[in-house]
Amino acid sequence: MEITWYGRACFRLKGREATVITDPCPPSTGFVAGRHDVDLLTLSHDHKDHAYTRSITAGLTLTRPGEYEYHGALVTGVRTFHDGSRGAERGGNVVFSVELDGVHVGHLGDLGHLLTEEQLSELGPVDVLLVPAGGTFTISPAEAAEVVAQVSPKIVIPMHYAVDGGSTDLMSADKFLHEMGITDPVRQPKAAVTHSSLPDESQVVLLEPRGRTG
Repeated sequence: MEITWYGRACFRLKGREATVITDPCPPSTGFVAGRHDVDLLTLSHDHKDHAYTRSITAGLTLTRPGEYEYHGALVTGVRTFHDGSRGAERGGNVVFSVELDGVHVGHLGDLGHLLTEEQLSELGPVDVLLVPAGGTFTISPAEAAEVVAQVSPKIVIPMHYAVDGGSTDLMSADKFLHEMGITDPVRQPKAAVTHSSLPDESQVVLLEPRGRTG
């Protein structure tokens, strides 16, 4: 499976049988995913920086919790919240786990709290965790590191943080990396992941955003 980051919380997960786009963002964020014709589109919530769907054509769009199977992709959506007050401030959020080619990828969306035991059980095993690292509208960098510890993935890919030219309303990934004890993260243009290539020890990978508008 190939994982490409298009900025903010937007990724393309490309497997042998299915391709998935997550949380496409509008050009106003400094990023744009471009035009895609995919099997699955997942939207963690309906805020405009996560639901810019006008250039995405999908066979199936998922916005709700539940279990789904489509074109060889197995998806689990878990109900969570965008804040620490059970959604009273920013509403709901759906964490999606997508299994492609035997690899489970967890996309936290704009998670606003630590996960409960029930939510962790619903989510199931996660090999690759896409975690918001820029704070402000989501869990803090320290909480993000706690969620990583809760989930125990093999690969951690930060998202939803500021980079040159985009998402300047968020913090950079530096505080999250500090909380994770990472001084020299792996940097890649994209990630190619198979079940057999998963590392024995948890690894943090910084992807280069492909969708910069500037």
